[in-house]
Amino acid sequence: MFDSIDLTDEELARHAYIADAGLTTSLFLALKMQRPLFLEGEPGVGKTEVAKVLSRALDAPLIRLQCYEGLDVSQAVYEWNYPRQLLAIQARRGADDANGGDIFTEEFLLRRPLLQAIDRGHERAPVLLIDELDRADEEFESFLLELLSDFQVTIPELGTIRARHKPVTVITSNRTREVHDALKRRCVYHWIDYPALDKEIEIVRRKVPGLTEELSRQVVAFVQAVREEDLYKLPGVSETLDWAEALTHLDSKRLAPEIVESTLGFLLKYQDDVDRLRPRCAKLIAEVS
Repeated sequence: MFDSIDLTDEELARHAYIADAGLTTSLFLALKMQRPLFLEGEPGVGKTEVAKVLSRALDAPLIRLQCYEGLDVSQAVYEWNYPRQLLAIQARRGADDANGGDIFTEEFLLRRPLLQAIDRGHERAPVLLIDELDRADEEFESFLLELLSDFQVTIPELGTIRARHKPVTVITSNRTREVHDALKRRCVYHWIDYPALDKEIEIVRRKVPGLTEELSRQVVAFVQAVREEDLYKLPGVSETLDWAEALTHLDSKRLAPEIVESTLGFLLKYQDDVDRLRPRCAKLIAEVS
């Protein structure tokens, strides 16, 4: 299904993901070259959705690591099940083995997302999503270098564990900080921008089929006009879709100032932005209608 760029584009569209030529090409090459796909872009433009679509298209399990400040190896890769080890020692007390048996075996290992992704028990390659890497510390990036180069993890008590099937890896970043070049060099890089008008209309049409054609065009045109405003946080495609779905529940046929003003919370997530945009709603609606 991913034997060519055209087939890749068709497979994405079949799962309601409308990609531009750059993203389709990057995804095709990442799959063919078995390299991680590194996606950067503003929040809400569809980076995480790429991994979800791949999981459905490949009929493969999706393993997600959500990054955050302070993330370390014990939370991302593995740790030992200390309570179970202690119970094992107590249960074996008095047995022939004075040491209580070996408690550093896979039986006592807690597999976190990265170790799950390279587990040799997988019958096919899973999809590994490392989401919002820019939120993690730089030290965690350094640890990822071994994994992304060789898809292996070294556990001192057990040795090196290597993947039988390299996971299809997608890494996302909102660029709240720069990710190190050493990590990017191991990946196929692509920046996902806000979609053009026609593309975003097509996304809304596929994701929110209950919306009329006229209202779909108005909604997208309004959102794209909002992105030209001087706001703290611009709405992404996910906000467009949420707003469009909300309008279907209100049985809206056309944009009206009172409806837009009362639903701005679907587009804007900061009250200062809402207060700044509310007086301009009527004018923006007139411009896009």
